[in-house]
Amino acid sequence: QVQLVESGGGLVQAGGSLRLSCAASGRTFSSYAMGWFRQAPGKEREFVAAISWSGGSTYYRDSVKGRFTISRNNAKNTVTVYLQMNSLKPEDTAVYSCAAARAATMTSFAALNEYAFWGQGTQVTVSS
Repeated sequence: QVQLVESGGGLVQAGGSLRLSCAASGRTFSSYAMGWFRQAPGKEREFVAAISWSGGSTYYRDSVKGRFTISRNNAKNTVTVYLQMNSLKPEDTAVYSCAAARAATMTSFAALNEYAFWGQGTQVTVSS
């Protein structure tokens, strides 16, 4: 059974930091890229960051570059993906979800339809 479970969300003041985790199991996720997406109230889900299967390549949306860092740990049965978020801003407030790629080869790391498995999300709230 495929499971992606996020944790680490919460309420933080502007300028603060949070570290999100996503534990993925039930599939050989170590062979697939992983991504983080977010959805704010009234807005569409948007790409935040992605990491290749080996961790050798990372991708970010422009607004989080230099503030967020994605990383991963490919253990035997469970892959854990992290999103370190620093210098948080109120506009970062959203539900953050991790996702696993549909296939080993991807056209775009930022495209929602490139991901087949999703977690339920964790709320991040940044107060001003």
